[in-house]
Amino acid sequence: MNSTSSQPANQALAPVAAQDRVFAWRDHASLWFSLGVGLLVMQMGSFLLPALSPAQALGAISLGSLVGAGLLGWVGKLGCDSGLSSAGLMHSVYGRHFARLPIVLNIIQLLGWGSFELVVMRDATVALGRQGGGMTAAYWPWLATLLWGCVILLLMSGSMVTLVRRIIARVALPLVVLSLLWLSWQFLQMAQAQGFDALMSRKGDGSMSMLSAMDLVIAMPISWLPLVADYARHGKSGKSALSATWTGFASANIWCYSLGVLVALTLPSENLVTALLLAQGGLIALSLILIDEVDNAYGDAYSAAMSAHSMQPRWSIRRWGLLIAALCTALAMVLPMHSLEPFLLLLSSCFVPLFGVMLGRLAFGTDAVQLMHKAPAVRWDAVIIWLLGVAFYHLLPYLSTAMGSALPTLVLTFAVAAATRHLQQRQISCA
Repeated sequence: MNSTSSQPANQALAPVAAQDRVFAWRDHASLWFSLGVGLLVMQMGSFLLPALSPAQALGAISLGSLVGAGLLGWVGKLGCDSGLSSAGLMHSVYGRHFARLPIVLNIIQLLGWGSFELVVMRDATVALGRQGGGMTAAYWPWLATLLWGCVILLLMSGSMVTLVRRIIARVALPLVVLSLLWLSWQFLQMAQAQGFDALMSRKGDGSMSMLSAMDLVIAMPISWLPLVADYARHGKSGKSALSATWTGFASANIWCYSLGVLVALTLPSENLVTALLLAQGGLIALSLILIDEVDNAYGDAYSAAMSAHSMQPRWSIRRWGLLIAALCTALAMVLPMHSLEPFLLLLSSCFVPLFGVMLGRLAFGTDAVQLMHKAPAVRWDAVIIWLLGVAFYHLLPYLSTAMGSALPTLVLTFAVAAATRHLQQRQISCA
């Protein structure tokens, strides 16, 4: 991440050179499996009950994860093929001036989600400490937030590529897989003791449709869409980036959502951390998952730094990253983050149609680098489709609550953007 004289002034808007692309299939898969694991993901899985039956919930989890992770992998392929960051892809589709709007929105949402991750890590740390008989004083939440904030600051001072290849792939991933295996085994044993067949045969109350449930599952991979190209651009092969990202994230999403369903079946609780701690060996397993949450917060900070660097390249990505990490830590200490979740989800809804348009415009062999170099100030056709997509996303629940919002919006914006690609080609020819 450190700037050198051989690197372009704006690293976010310049393709990564071929000789600097080092991520292989294992690196992509390890990164996105690790990023797909999280306490928040398990909590989301538990929200599917009792609206659905366990069998329906598992079906929605499998289908939603495959679709959502497939979209994530697809955007990753675009980033790898072009070598551009997410900010660069936005410039190519929406124009060099207008792209600043979604880039700023992305920075805001990443600041929010990075702070939210620190809150999750803080709460889990305090719960673990109190389980062991300590951390009862009122100042421990503050200290825990500062501790994890300092960890993110430390990681931001190093190399992202080194972090992924040496720490996540070789050390963190095996430990996380072992913790998930242990927790899955423990809760499966609890389910067997309570009568596995009886638990699985429970009926849902019908308060959520299958498509709405898939919407909830797809929410996780879609939340990573604005980040995936920032990492995939370092890959050697677009096909490898697509398949590895798809495989890694889908596996983690299915596993964690399903574990959340299993926990809700066997130990219903409003506090997922408390439920996990009740499992034998849950203290150790939860500690390992908590450590894995670090890469989620780091991922938010790194991509926010990349986006900020694209607009103000005088500051290096490393310098922006340190500032973003410090801001996330401060926000986690002073803001009521749990009450800000609806606002963060509102921001996320802007990126569903945003990437629907981007996929429709870039997914058919279009040279994103050429498109970016010839981009006008504003590509009004793409902008209009995006804005209509945002409106459609929020109006759809008033028309039908059974369809969900994410999938229909993605399909609509992708189809319209693909059908109007000739407008984009005409702009290139005239440039």
